[in-house]
Amino acid sequence: MRWLPYGTDAVLVECDSLGEMSAVRATVAAADVPGVVEVIPGARTVLVVARPDSKALPEVRSLVEAADLANPPSADPREIVLDVRYDGADLELVAETAGIGVDEVVSLHTGAEYTVAFTGFAPGFAYLTGLPEPLRQSRLDTPRTRVPVGSVGLAGEFTGVYPRSSPGGWRLLGHTDAVLFDPRADRPALLAPGDRVRFRSLR
Repeated sequence: MRWLPYGTDAVLVECDSLGEMSAVRATVAAADVPGVVEVIPGARTVLVVARPDSKALPEVRSLVEAADLANPPSADPREIVLDVRYDGADLELVAETAGIGVDEVVSLHTGAEYTVAFTGFAPGFAYLTGLPEPLRQSRLDTPRTRVPVGSVGLAGEFTGVYPRSSPGGWRLLGHTDAVLFDPRADRPALLAPGDRVRFRSLR
């Protein structure tokens, strides 16, 4: 783990793994250190932003370095269920690559519980961990120039939902009508780090 200054009022914590990043984020979030204004996770990093002239950043570092990151604090996460029609353009490709049937792909995808590790790429796009091993597959060799809004896909160790139409290279399993991002809402992004997510099949 490395601690890098990020301007005068923030620090970037570089972690060795996604799991370590999640543990650092959970530890800092649970501590609610006075002066910390933002905790922003990435795939292998956590950005901690403090109010100017506060003593929060040294306190955060001491807290994390003394923590048992193998057993991070557990919050009371929100649980979100997304209804999905499993009719994606790559559903059969995912099944073929995994060496299983389409129905088993749907069963595996809906049978797991996922955790929002971090958000990015586009407003409201959440990277969900917990994808069953047979479904961990590479991105498409050639990304699509347009992926429809609400598309449910997977790539590598992650699954997620495209909150708007955009280019993308994830393998598409289906689509949901859930609104992942609404800038007019009190909480614009439906999913936030630490949330638990399940997919329910309408197929």
